Amino acid sequence: MHRETDLELFSTRELIAELMRRRTFLGVVVHSEEELKQRSWNDERVFKVHFNGNLDSFEAGRLLESVASRIIIECD
Repeated sequence: MHRETDLELFSTRELIAELMRRRTFLGVVVHSEEELKQRSWNDERVFKVHFNGNLDSFEAGRLLESVASRIIIECD
């Protein structure tokens, strides 16, 4: 049985690498280049985007565009 804290044993980089290796993963991972050390952030951040061989860059872009439009619709 795994505890919720078991994920804390892996770095963000390791978790992303594991997802990218999985043939069953079809999606995009977007994360801040620097880890968030506090609950809120006000400064500008640099984000990284990861996708594996299940998507090409065009498909990944379409997926992100679709997600962005849903966020805008649901926030309005």
